[in-house]
Amino acid sequence: MFNTIKIENFRSFKFFELQQLGRVNLLVGKNNSGKTSILEAIQLLCSRNNLEPLRQTMMKRSEYCVDDELKPAQEFDIRHLFYGHEIEQGSKFSITGTNSNIRQGLFVSIELSKIFSKELLSSSHEPLFPYEEEVPDVLRKLYFSIQWNYGREEEALELPLSANSGLHSEYIRRVRRDSKNPAPKIQFVTSSSLGTEKMVELFDQIVLTPEEKLVEQALRSIDSKIIRIAPVSSQKLRYSLDSRGGFFVLLDSNQRVPIGSMGDGIWRILGLALATVCAKDGYLFVDEIDTGLHFTAMSDMWKMIWETANRLNVQVFATTHNSDCWTSLASIAEQEDTTEDGIRIHRIERDKQTSIVFTEPQIVIAAERDIEVR
Repeated sequence: MFNTIKIENFRSFKFFELQQLGRVNLLVGKNNSGKTSILEAIQLLCSRNNLEPLRQTMMKRSEYCVDDELKPAQEFDIRHLFYGHEIEQGSKFSITGTNSNIRQGLFVSIELSKIFSKELLSSSHEPLFPYEEEVPDVLRKLYFSIQWNYGREEEALELPLSANSGLHSEYIRRVRRDSKNPAPKIQFVTSSSLGTEKMVELFDQIVLTPEEKLVEQALRSIDSKIIRIAPVSSQKLRYSLDSRGGFFVLLDSNQRVPIGSMGDGIWRILGLALATVCAKDGYLFVDEIDTGLHFTAMSDMWKMIWETANRLNVQVFATTHNSDCWTSLASIAEQEDTTEDGIRIHRIERDKQTSIVFTEPQIVIAAERDIEVR
């Protein structure tokens, strides 16, 4: 579990630090304060030798272009990962953290490599361009250089950039390395919720396990009539790949009802429950966690996440704009035994280099006195 996170030159942050991290961390702040970027940064740090989250993040933000010569692949515009949206030789960003006294770090830089063919060597096999400034631009090539640190373990990787300083998607897809310290389980739930295929994939991981019961209990917190849940058969699933399909719920009246007919709240809670239990011993990231939920359901949602995260050793990072969302979290901080790992609210402000941290007692006092923490 991370205790601190530092971000340097990543997206909108020249420097930013999160301190006093707890088991559940809710990030609040104005629009465009960088809350989602913080989730993305921590996810990249946790992913270690897997760049798939980077690809998904840049796809979600439309930070890519499709060239006729590249189809069906894309080329990612990595400039937007760096502070100021510009890169040159020597540009860099880093994301570091302390996890149970183990230092972790992700260090990314733009490096220059010189490429020489045999024709560019003299008869004495010495370079024709002994000084870097003499190397013609056509022979200069920029690389996306990545280094992961986990304690004393280090891994490094260089990916070539195109003439437009873009990163080909195929390079990202191929980066899957074995490691002495493999990446933990990570689940990222966006503001638009998980899609049907992802939900079914997660459900398959917990079917006939104790965690399946946790998911059913979470759904009953929204609708007490729900008894069980099951995915549609794979044959039928091919015809129901919309954003609210793929599952039936069994009601106490023995009716089987498509989950898509039960509203956004049920779908959101299902996604949150599945993502939490499938992040065992890892990390859960949720952007705009209150999406689709009525304020009366938020306390039950937080209780489910808090209890499940504690039971399965999951550290949670979420964002919200909603005052009902953080005051509901305050009720959990007051009712539950949160002294060991803690519930934290972090207020993010663009002109500050550290978050403003509210611990459990402060969260409860703010809610009781109607003090705005957003």
